[in-house]
Amino acid sequence: MSDEAQQADLTHVQRMWADDEASRGLGMEAVLIELDHAVVRMEVTPAMVNGHAIAHGGFVFTLADSAFALACNSGGILTVAAGADITFVTAGRLGDVLVAEARQRTTYGRSGLTDVTVTRESDGAVVAEFRGRSRSLPPR
Repeated sequence: MSDEAQQADLTHVQRMWADDEASRGLGMEAVLIELDHAVVRMEVTPAMVNGHAIAHGGFVFTLADSAFALACNSGGILTVAAGADITFVTAGRLGDVLVAEARQRTTYGRSGLTDVTVTRESDGAVVAEFRGRSRSLPPR
C-alpha cells in the first residue's frame, strides 16, 4: 500500500478520535495512529483513584479500549468492539502516566483480534494486558 493510500485510510480513524468526547474527557492523548497500530497515553488523576489508592481498573480498561478502537479502525472500515478481556498485572497510581499500545493481530472476515499492552511510562512496568475482539460493520 502506498503512503498516500495509507494516509487516506487514516482519515476515518482520525475523525473518530476527534469526535471521541469520552477519551478526551479523561485526558487521553493519541500519540501514534498508523495502520493496525496505535498508542494512547493518559495521566492517572485524583478522580481515577479507587479506595485502595490505585488507578481504578475501569479507567485502565477504558484507556486500553480507546487504543484498541484506534488500531482496529485504522483501515478505514467502521469497526466496533465485540468483546474484550483484561488482565491486571500491577497497579497504576496517582500521577502515573499510563501508555496503551495496541496492535491489530489478525482479521478474519468481518472479525478481528487486537492486543493492547498498558505500561507505566516512568519505568515501563506492564500494568495490564488487554485483548479486544472486533467486528467490522457493513457500509451504511
